[in-house]
Amino acid sequence: MIFVTHQLPVNVPGEPHLDRAAVWDGLVLKANNALPFVPSMTFCEVTERYGDTVFDRDIALSIGPGRGDRFTERITLEAPHRVVFTRIAGPVLGTIANEIEGDDDDLTLRFSFALVVTGVEGGSAAEQEYADSMTGDYLKAVAATLNAMRRLA
Repeated sequence: MIFVTHQLPVNVPGEPHLDRAAVWDGLVLKANNALPFVPSMTFCEVTERYGDTVFDRDIALSIGPGRGDRFTERITLEAPHRVVFTRIAGPVLGTIANEIEGDDDDLTLRFSFALVVTGVEGGSAAEQEYADSMTGDYLKAVAATLNAMRRLA
């Protein structure tokens, strides 16, 4: 299993200031349509809604194992601080979380993932290579998410 967690500051000098509500609104937008937020995502469509805070979406990525394959994610919105993406179908299964942490003067956006790559042995060099690649891609995605939120502000 691949487990990674990392956080980035929400507010940086020279960029629009975002409060917790703006970051939350951005995460909700990203959950519903990640294309403007995640450069490596090539497809994103909500397929089923189970209520105001739980829904499924299909996505495709241009990176990693299963490049171009569809994944199904169950999204859970835990207002006002966490969005959980549970991969329930596709070549990489597990959980990804985006969490708003800190107080309004020192907000951070944490991403964490715990994933299993189908057909890749746990603890192997191939798993580590995928983990390293995925970490870099997720850092770029979180930075792109924050930049998109700043543009919206």
